[in-house]
Amino acid sequence: MIISGKEISAKRKEDLKNRIDVLKEEGKRLPKLVVILVGDNQASQTYVRNKENGCHYVGMESEIIRLSQEITQDELEQTIQRLNDDQYVDGILVQLPLPKHINEDNILDLIVPSKDVDGFHPANVAKLVLGQDGLVPCTPKGMMVLLEEMKYDLSGKEVVVVGRSNIVGKPVALLCLANNATVTIAHSKTKDLKEVCRRADVLIAAIGKAKFFDRSYVKDGAVVLDVGINRDENNKLCGDVDFESVEPVAGYITPVPGGVGPMTIAMLLENTYQAYLKREG
Repeated sequence: MIISGKEISAKRKEDLKNRIDVLKEEGKRLPKLVVILVGDNQASQTYVRNKENGCHYVGMESEIIRLSQEITQDELEQTIQRLNDDQYVDGILVQLPLPKHINEDNILDLIVPSKDVDGFHPANVAKLVLGQDGLVPCTPKGMMVLLEEMKYDLSGKEVVVVGRSNIVGKPVALLCLANNATVTIAHSKTKDLKEVCRRADVLIAAIGKAKFFDRSYVKDGAVVLDVGINRDENNKLCGDVDFESVEPVAGYITPVPGGVGPMTIAMLLENTYQAYLKREG
């Protein structure tokens, strides 16, 4: 069965739009997201436009700050500090990647945790590890919502996450653990990767290799969540999973495009709303 992230994200955005409509009717200040875009990377510009469109759709305020590729570390830090101090800004997002001369970690660490809607600040990461209430990275959060909407209970299930990035692999493993799954994080140095994957009730593919996982990696009836966004030999968008090979054996599977991707922006909007509610008490 195909899990449509497109449909589920549309439903979540509609729910959020209704909540923001209530704020408008009550004459309240609206949630505001500010995105910082450095340079003119084409992919980044597309992502930022999608985020802006998402804000516009649900009725949130948004602002894009476009900065030169040549901006200094100090100038970028001053921009973030100004947004930290602005009481009308609820969420701050720095679009990655940044130019090589900018220290990415220092920039992300400078955003106050309460406005860190990407969930990358060490304080939010610590809350995730400790099982406390904080802002959770958008893509992992989106995968949890997909499972929730399918009414899939992770309790006692075996989850294999292939990929150990700080943005997807590690946080999604922690979220699965919090939902009582038994979790294995596999990676490029894992021995017998195919055998490890074939144990999984839920296989999460997040390595950035086009069509790497074919049906020989997947147990019959498993849930397969594909985080990869790649181009195949025909320059068509594809995931880390060979969809045609795996779909007949999987119980549930996310397509690329239209699976996990649309959830990321929906969760970004929900995180901004969550940050807004906390700021407004």
